[in-house]
Amino acid sequence: MTVALAMTGAVLLAAPLSAASDPAAPATLVAQAAQGDHAQPSHGQGTHEGAPGAAAGHAEEGHGKKSHFPPFDGTTFASQLLWLVLSFGLLYLLMSRIALPRIGRILEERHDRIADDLEEAAKHKAESEAAQASYEKALAEARAKANSIAGETRNRLAADSDANRKALEAELADKLAAAEQRIASTKTEALTHVKGIAVDATNTIVNTLIGTTPATADVEQAVDGALARKDAA
Repeated sequence: MTVALAMTGAVLLAAPLSAASDPAAPATLVAQAAQGDHAQPSHGQGTHEGAPGAAAGHAEEGHGKKSHFPPFDGTTFASQLLWLVLSFGLLYLLMSRIALPRIGRILEERHDRIADDLEEAAKHKAESEAAQASYEKALAEARAKANSIAGETRNRLAADSDANRKALEAELADKLAAAEQRIASTKTEALTHVKGIAVDATNTIVNTLIGTTPATADVEQAVDGALARKDAA
């Protein structure tokens, strides 16, 4: 757009600059016409006098056609300033009415998009933090519940073990007592049989030694005395 405006201004400036590039051209043409009118009366004299006039005319014409760089030509400053003001005004209008509003809308849309992205990112961050907090809370509750269950199980197993141990000890005590009773009864019975065996053996030995059978009461009394002395020892 700026390039198009510059080209338009250059085209518009070309006409006044070309017309103003040779400001002495009309004066040179008038001087040549006047010199030509004064040199026509005689042919010979006109020939000799016309040559210097023509040379002067050519010199003046060459001096009038001296070129200048258009932006540095003082006669075109007014038009240059005019077109500069017009171009700057037109460019300002185009920028303020078309370009700048579009740029503003683009910047506003970008700002809104960035704000939306930041808001969405903050929302996702809050959701992730909430999920992490919920996970940590659930994990802590699970650990506490697991510890509680482990403690209850340990206590229950300890109580069951104590109860089983006590029951087993009671059962063993009962069995031991029963065994001791059986051993005592067996011992008593065995002692009874031992006494009878001892009495019979004593009768047999005495009968063998002296040829007579002693009285059973005497033999039993002797065996009881021997057993009593043995128990005392």
